[in-house]
Amino acid sequence: MKSSKYTTIVAGLLLLTSCNDDFLVRQPIIGVTEENFYKTEADALAAVNAAYATLQFQISPAGHFRWFWGDIMSDDAVKGGSGDNDANSLLQLETFKGPVNTDLLESEWGANYEGIYRANVVLEKVPAIQMDEKMKQRILGEARFIRAWNFYNLVIMFGGVPLADHVLAPSEYNLTRATAEEVWVLIEKDLTEAIPALWPRSEYSVADLGRVTKGSAQALLVKAYLWQKKWPQARLVAEDLIKSGEYKLVPKYEDIFTLAGENNSESVFEIQYMNASGGNWGKNNANEGSFTNVFQRARGQFGGFGFNIPTQDFVSEFTKEGFEDPRLKSTVFRVGDAMGDRGIFTIEATGGVPYLYYPKKYFSNRSEDAPFGDPNPNGGSNDRVIRFSDVLLMHAEACYQTGDEANARKSLNEVRSRVSIPVISASGEALLQAIYRERRLELGLESHRFFDLVRTGRATDVLGKLGFKSGVHELFPVPQSQILATGGAITQNPGY
Repeated sequence: MKSSKYTTIVAGLLLLTSCNDDFLVRQPIIGVTEENFYKTEADALAAVNAAYATLQFQISPAGHFRWFWGDIMSDDAVKGGSGDNDANSLLQLETFKGPVNTDLLESEWGANYEGIYRANVVLEKVPAIQMDEKMKQRILGEARFIRAWNFYNLVIMFGGVPLADHVLAPSEYNLTRATAEEVWVLIEKDLTEAIPALWPRSEYSVADLGRVTKGSAQALLVKAYLWQKKWPQARLVAEDLIKSGEYKLVPKYEDIFTLAGENNSESVFEIQYMNASGGNWGKNNANEGSFTNVFQRARGQFGGFGFNIPTQDFVSEFTKEGFEDPRLKSTVFRVGDAMGDRGIFTIEATGGVPYLYYPKKYFSNRSEDAPFGDPNPNGGSNDRVIRFSDVLLMHAEACYQTGDEANARKSLNEVRSRVSIPVISASGEALLQAIYRERRLELGLESHRFFDLVRTGRATDVLGKLGFKSGVHELFPVPQSQILATGGAITQNPGY
């Protein structure tokens, strides 16, 4: 799907209610209305593609990148930028003084509910379409995954949220918050129904690479089970995914985040971006290019904004076994490194910005810039959300928690062997800590760290010195705009 657009005419159809009266009374230019749409297989595909488009939202209208929450909120990275006043509300969030009225969280909340709404439209409209049944079930499975993914983002960030599991009538706009447990029930239901309906990765054509697969839904379900400490269930689903043979580790770690490495053999769930969509700063919901490239690239001659700066603590983790873990050079730029075809990294070359490290996984070369228009909103790097190594490490954790240390070590060491570092022979608590540490090294700066710390109960110990308070900062504040818009039907999280 990278070479074609997620966004289709149905996206406009879905948003008719937000248009002005003048527009609504005009005849549709191309004759598409809700009454004559949702009739054919092509309409069903267009509808689910519109739901896919919401996965790409990064600035809608404010920035809400996954790495804001997963990396900058953790001990792996700091905000960066040109100084404290550059995205100051993000600085307040990462120091756990976060405001409840920031447009960063409002945009995250809104983007997830837009994805839920569009998935709900598919789930309500597509069943009545006369079309190939296998394709219909796949499309419905994709919509269930997209709905589950958006609710997953909401529940791990905000806890219980309004359970919009259907297209809401106007009388339902002030839904109160469901419990987190109720949200997890819906996520599990969507994913368990999606798994048999979705196709294995090997059944998709090359043109459809990037669509969610059976493996995507299995992997997200494993994550959902781990959050709820449902260890046996997590292990069984992870093992089914591993035994499917649909995924394998890329031989060279350094190849994963290259342009050629997109949708590779270990890609389980990857959000697609393209550098030739013609997107711009003023129409961000329709963009199909990524802003991550420019936001994370160094300033000065490198033409970036310099956000998501790796910490010394994170970099030092790669040498704690008495050697330099080879994944460091694929994760972080250090002074003296060549930043692709953009030049050698020196403090002077960044305009004097005093950062010693920059993130590397979403670096893009000048030769990969958009061929037309502004390259900044048209980055081409896909977002590697779930990789097979993540699945192996989740399996290792689930095996440990169910008393099977042998298979925990096996999956852990499969990840380590890819980069030719010594295997782990530890047992007991030392083994569990080794699995946690491996997640930090293997998945560093891929938006996992903060949520891993919260999920495993380590956030207070690790982030307490940064201001994290137990019982408060496991969750983000609910956007104040949502509380006001619902007249208080939606309530704030404790401590804010």
